[in-house]
Amino acid sequence: MAELVLDPSHPALAQPGYGPSWLQRLREPVDNLRQLGRRAALALLGIAVGCMAVVALLTIGHNAEQQAMNVFKGMGSDLLVANLHIPDHGRNAAPLAAPALEADALRTAIPDIAAAAPLIITSADARLKGHALSTSLLGSNAELHRVLALQLAQGRFLSRFDSKATHAVLGANVAAEWDRAGIHAGPGDRVQIAGYLFQVIGILQPAGQNPLLPVPLDDAILLPAESMRRIVPNPQISSVLARSPSSASLAELSPALQQWLAARMPGYEVDVQIPRQLLEGMAQQSRLFSWLLAGLGSLALLVGGIGVMNVMVMNVAERRREIGVRMALGARPKDIAILFLLEAVVLAAAGAGVGATAGLIAAWAFVQVSGEAAFAWSPTALPLGIGSALATGLFFGLAPAMAAARLTPVQALRDA
Repeated sequence: MAELVLDPSHPALAQPGYGPSWLQRLREPVDNLRQLGRRAALALLGIAVGCMAVVALLTIGHNAEQQAMNVFKGMGSDLLVANLHIPDHGRNAAPLAAPALEADALRTAIPDIAAAAPLIITSADARLKGHALSTSLLGSNAELHRVLALQLAQGRFLSRFDSKATHAVLGANVAAEWDRAGIHAGPGDRVQIAGYLFQVIGILQPAGQNPLLPVPLDDAILLPAESMRRIVPNPQISSVLARSPSSASLAELSPALQQWLAARMPGYEVDVQIPRQLLEGMAQQSRLFSWLLAGLGSLALLVGGIGVMNVMVMNVAERRREIGVRMALGARPKDIAILFLLEAVVLAAAGAGVGATAGLIAAWAFVQVSGEAAFAWSPTALPLGIGSALATGLFFGLAPAMAAARLTPVQALRDA
């Protein structure tokens, strides 16, 4: 009897409906991988660890970026900060006269500025009811609370009528420190600073850390700028804060403020900063940091891809007889390639699912332990993590699949 040989190039076998359905194509790789047992599980674990690293590191980087942005946004995107410096060549010269900030004249000269406040900073011991506390003193004017959007827990803020009065506003931590010592601090109490008694007229709510200020407001006592002469013989303004209702015009207001301050305060170098520019720079650095973290995670994913390739190469070597039988029964090289390629993709997809879930859980746990405000989902973590895992499985599974497809029935059955 003549032997029946099926030629894969026969027109009947080239019909669109020839070959297994896609449901069967997907079911068969799952069954084959299940039979591999521990070997497939270890390869899946490698992909999962790599995907978890990418997802977790990108999510952690995104949360770090959001946390940093929230801190800087607390400064206000409509804020101008002018830092005053004495030039190096003038440090040995005669002391400069204490400058003063005329806020009304500044608003008249630059109408787009809604409020402006100077900062005079020093440190001293403050004594309340016999208990001394080393603290920072911040001299300013009545517009500081408008510039920094400060909120009061008790009492009132400094007003323009307090410019020559010995009044003080306590930061939240200063009042809390005296409370922990068993001394209640409130409006009406008198605090002794450098031999002068200052009446407490208000206590601030916690303001948090502001990177623009040399000292935290929570740890400082606010005094009228004129009262700083009682503490320091020649107080000097270190910074001027100005707020504009329109953040779009900050770039135009910056040189105007610099020129006005330079004219009113000769002998000082004036450097005006825009926090919005700091925000943009911080965002760019945070994105770069996130991509560096993703690069580290991709190294782990590369190791997992090598594990997938190793499993697929061993799988092809052990199933040469099966490949030969399939081809002898009419399977085309394309069918063999798709079979093994789908096995690699299914293995990578399972690892990606496990790794993505574990990565999100790890990132969430890290954010909770680190004490950040709230967990934020990264819009790129899951697509990049899962997509890179699938691409890794496809790339490392392609070579073994093509090697299996190039086998001939005779060669596969003879070498099996």
